[in-house]
Amino acid sequence: MAFEAAGRPFRGVALRCVNRIPPSRGLGSSAAAWMGGLVAGNALSGGGLSRDTLLELATRAEGHPDNVAAALLGGLTVSCKTGERVVALSLPVPPAIRWVVLIPEIEGSTKEARAVLPDSVSRADAVFNLQRMGLLLGALSAGRLDLLPAALDDRLHQPQRWGLFPWLPAAVAAARGAGAVGCVLSGAGPSLLAPVAGPGDAVASAMEAALRASGIAGRAVTLAVDVAGVTCEPVA
Repeated sequence: MAFEAAGRPFRGVALRCVNRIPPSRGLGSSAAAWMGGLVAGNALSGGGLSRDTLLELATRAEGHPDNVAAALLGGLTVSCKTGERVVALSLPVPPAIRWVVLIPEIEGSTKEARAVLPDSVSRADAVFNLQRMGLLLGALSAGRLDLLPAALDDRLHQPQRWGLFPWLPAAVAAARGAGAVGCVLSGAGPSLLAPVAGPGDAVASAMEAALRASGIAGRAVTLAVDVAGVTCEPVA
């Protein structure tokens, strides 16, 4: 795809991809793989494709810009399709916030997760989520962790998907009880994302324990936000 966009003939390549993002967990592994392949293709074809072009190609392959924009730009990304174009912006995230990700060993089906969503939503629910989106961006921009519990509330997808993962309420309650300022589904799930102020060890341990108590194996990791986005470096 990258060679085609660059107008270069493609004669084949031997490619090895190491993807450390667990698949089918709501963590964007397929978007990262698409972006990795496109960046490699761009490098091999001479590096003539702009980031905007890479974003548009990855969006076409993935079907939406959300995860590919994050893989490309890093930080907190907001993106949308406008006509034939894809636009995206990377915003800073307060470094004081750490992010605990609970990764169950069971996989989730994006198709199944989308199937439980209604075709239409009420005006009240749409307004509710639009308000929270604005509050979330403002809270992160201002470093107002006290606003995150309200900003992370949702009516458009989480309540509908709770039924797919009966153990989630216990894990969410454990995260909040251990000091997380919120806990939400990561993408379509089943992974959970919990922002914390300071070290995330206590929250990670509590979430893992709640998952085990439900009879499901998994692990929790504490991560910082990558702000660099995609990089391409020669390997010896």
